[in-house]
Amino acid sequence: MARWPDSRLLERIGVAVPIVQAPMAGGGGVALCVAAIQGGALGSLPCGMLSPEQVREQAAAIRAGTGGPLNLNFFCHNMPTEADDGAWRALLQPYYEEYGAVAGTPAPMRLPFDAAACAVVEAVRPEVVSFHFGLPEEALLRRVKASGAVVLGNATSVEEALWLEERGADMVIAQGWEAGGHTGRFLDADAEPLGLFALLPSIADAVRVPVIAAGGIGDARGIAAAFALGASAVQLGTAYLHCPEATIPDAHRILLREGAPTFVTNLLTGGLARGFAGRLVRELGPVRPEAPPYPLAAAALAPIRAAAEAGGEYGFGPLWAGQAAALGETLPARDLTRKLAAETLALLGRLA
Repeated sequence: MARWPDSRLLERIGVAVPIVQAPMAGGGGVALCVAAIQGGALGSLPCGMLSPEQVREQAAAIRAGTGGPLNLNFFCHNMPTEADDGAWRALLQPYYEEYGAVAGTPAPMRLPFDAAACAVVEAVRPEVVSFHFGLPEEALLRRVKASGAVVLGNATSVEEALWLEERGADMVIAQGWEAGGHTGRFLDADAEPLGLFALLPSIADAVRVPVIAAGGIGDARGIAAAFALGASAVQLGTAYLHCPEATIPDAHRILLREGAPTFVTNLLTGGLARGFAGRLVRELGPVRPEAPPYPLAAAALAPIRAAAEAGGEYGFGPLWAGQAAALGETLPARDLTRKLAAETLALLGRLA
């Protein structure tokens, strides 16, 4: 019987299969995380838009729902301090008027990892903590590692992977340009984006720590290919959005089933992210210079989005998805995880 080519993730974290359910704010919460863990994967809770109290509550709900390793995911972006969103609000003004939205309405903000979030990590003691947009400051990272957590960092280039390894990341996620959601780029905003087949072997050759492949993987063929290119595990996001436990609207599910084309846009948050085109992207184009830096663009857009969604229109919020969306299957996350693992092992056995 075929075995996994690399067992480091299995042994270090204690998962049954080398699959990470990607953290997806707005798309994956407690139910998806629990089901993925039950299937043998590393379940992830997106914490970037949660308060410390919400992280504690949701982590407790996951622990109550299942045993198995848990990953808490946080953002490490630098908050802009002098951004002018006047041009952005002027561009959005027709939508404010159409939906009767009120400018200045408070909205949840994507906040970077700080001391309060670190205290939650120390209290919850997850097996894994992953970071997007780099790593937290050295003192906070030391506290995270002292809690016993394995630290994952997200890289979109060899330079970023080496940066993460040098600063203490235990494993590196190699995120190809195909991936849905935010690109995670944090060192060179103008660097050429790389697809996973170019990025993954380059990072695997450059670092000593295990590498987790992410982007454009939707079935057993993609998982097997990732292992052939040097991955120790894979991270799947869009594949799990097809699951009934995903917290996305029906409009998003329809686009997933249809395998609609995806676009990289900065309109929804100010940062480059891949997803389906809603009304805003279709009418304004995917990338606009008026959008303020991540994460400020979402604040001005929030009142319009809320008013539109109250009427059943989901074209002003994220519809994140990767380029392999059409490969997904509508299965419960537990069953999907087990099916992908079994099919991959069978494929690896035939290829051996």
